[in-house]
Amino acid sequence: MTISWQDFEKVDMRVGVVTDASEFPEARRPALRLWIDFGPLGVKSSSAQITAHYRPAELIGRRVVAVVNFPPKQIGPFVSEVLVLGAYNEAGDVILLNPDRPVAPGSKIG
Repeated sequence: MTISWQDFEKVDMRVGVVTDASEFPEARRPALRLWIDFGPLGVKSSSAQITAHYRPAELIGRRVVAVVNFPPKQIGPFVSEVLVLGAYNEAGDVILLNPDRPVAPGSKIG
């Protein structure tokens, strides 16, 4: 299926910096709770199924890419406000996307 440029423009993807992360034992599938600073958009929360390759402490300060204009989603006792993006490796594990050069939190992806 193809989409139009106008469809793509509706997806607001931004770079953020992880400010806090913790285990999310209440999630049905293994996940971490993340708090991500998107600069002018503020700090947003996300539930991310990234436990195969990432531990909470090593994520602090890491830049990630996320969709910031989905509606909030209640996941157990936690509200996930953004969708952190990653690529699936051959084992089906998520590998986080991040810019290869420093950019400011809140920078738009296009």
